[in-house]
Formats: sequence, C-alpha cells, structure tokens
Amino acid sequence: MGLITGLLTLPLAPVRGVAWLAERVLDEEEREYGGREAIIRGLAEIQAARAAGELPEAESARLEDELLEQLYVDVEDE
Repeated sequence: MGLITGLLTLPLAPVRGVAWLAERVLDEEEREYGGREAIIRGLAEIQAARAAGELPEAESARLEDELLEQLYVDVEDE
C-alpha cells in the first residue's frame, strides 16, 4: 500500500478492523458449533450401529463416553 493510498483510506481503518474482528468471531463460531454437530452425529452413528448389532454394548458405551467427554470439554471452554 502506497503512502497516498494509505492516507486516503485511513478513515476506513476502523471499518476494516471491525470486519476483521467479525470474520474471526464467525470462524470461531463455525469451529465451535461444527464440533458439537460432529459429536452429535457421532452419537447417532454409535446408536445406529448398536441397534443394528454391529457394535457391542461395552464398545458403544466407551465410544459414547469419549464423545460426551469432548462435548463436556467444549461446554466448559465457553
């Protein structure tokens, strides 16, 4: 960015800062809720596999516990 361009666009600096901040907030929200949705999908897949007899009860309980622990950690981080 040249000196003239920098001086002419200086009044827009706060707008660019707010836009940058909004993008960071949106990225974080997508990461956070994408993680929760993935955990919920995982729990549904475990239940379906258990109902179909493809997954033993003990194994499904262990996998569910791991996913629920991840969900709990995500909630705690808020």
